[in-house]
Amino acid sequence: MNLSNLRPAAGSKKNNKRKGRGPGSGQGKTAGRGHKGQKSIAGFSQKKGFEGGQMPLARRLPKRGFTNIFKTEYTEVNLDRLAALDKDEIGPKDLVEAGLIKKESERIKILGRGEISAPRKIHGHRFSQSAVRKIEQAGGQAVLIGKP
Repeated sequence: MNLSNLRPAAGSKKNNKRKGRGPGSGQGKTAGRGHKGQKSIAGFSQKKGFEGGQMPLARRLPKRGFTNIFKTEYTEVNLDRLAALDKDEIGPKDLVEAGLIKKESERIKILGRGEISAPRKIHGHRFSQSAVRKIEQAGGQAVLIGKP
């Protein structure tokens, strides 16, 4: 075997459908576009959701609700996930390393699911009441980020 006789596997390569190349090709003349009409013309494109002039579904349905663009999003982390970390002090950098959050700049809320046995100093932007209670019962400390 050498480079001159290498071939792709049988059936793995397929020729392109060559449209508009005469009547013998089976895709000649109108090239599968039919006769006349908007879609038969070169450069045809249609808006997403266009329904042939009928009022589109997106405009027929009523508007509902409200999206607050100033809402603060928090990434939630439970105590059972923090208990698995083997550190005395846990901050955003440690959570990124452990894969619990994606970026260090994310706002973190610590929730109280699970138990924590070792005393740990945990940094977060928000804490649920149950999380604070469990952290302090274990002899640890819940530290708010961004507060003196």
